[in-house]
Amino acid sequence: MTEDFSVPGPAAAGPLAAVVARVAELADRLGVPRGEAFRLPRLSAESGVPVAVVEELLAGRPAGEADLQARFLQRFALLRKTRLKPDGRRYTQQEIADGAGMSRQQAGALINGDRRPTMEHCAAIQRFFKVHAGFLTAEDADALTGVLRRVEEELRQRRTHQPEERPPVDAAAPAIDAEGTPAGDNADGAAADGPDDPLQRLLQDHGVRGIAWRAAQLPTDKHRDTVTEWLDMLLENVRRSES
Repeated sequence: MTEDFSVPGPAAAGPLAAVVARVAELADRLGVPRGEAFRLPRLSAESGVPVAVVEELLAGRPAGEADLQARFLQRFALLRKTRLKPDGRRYTQQEIADGAGMSRQQAGALINGDRRPTMEHCAAIQRFFKVHAGFLTAEDADALTGVLRRVEEELRQRRTHQPEERPPVDAAAPAIDAEGTPAGDNADGAAADGPDDPLQRLLQDHGVRGIAWRAAQLPTDKHRDTVTEWLDMLLENVRRSES
């Protein structure tokens, strides 16, 4: 990613464009080079999206693999290439099968594309390689959005640890009430430019408050993995039936 990276223009919309703009703004405020904030190898490795597709998506252009099984094969191959054993070697089919609780034949069929993965297959493989839910199946734009939200949170954490710069006193500045809240803020204390809480931004970007809150109440990561994989599979089936 070069320093002349620019934020997607008005034609780009949706959660990805929004988080790209926020990360770019935070990076500029902190003096972090955009090439560091949008480091392609990291974005690709953590999302499972090929570098070339990451570049296109960051530029606001449509890109990515539409077929669920093709994405699965692409990202499974990336996991085997980048998530190595302590001795630097790749995991064998047998080791993957044992770790994911399946037979060697099943693992081989999934790796070779001879068998379509189920939700259980995806969840088990993701747990074995210690990657987040949806890594193997999420659409490329959604996968990249998730990684950039982590980058955004890291930049916000860095910002909170910087010495606070006190602006000069401005006679035109808004009045402060007895509790220290600027006049004009809403009743919840949130500024007019929107909530600063990452979860609130996530819910606003996606408009899936009900699903998100219910998923958050599930007791374990295994339950949440299952919900994520089920939604991915359901979305793929709906699209196939509509095509």
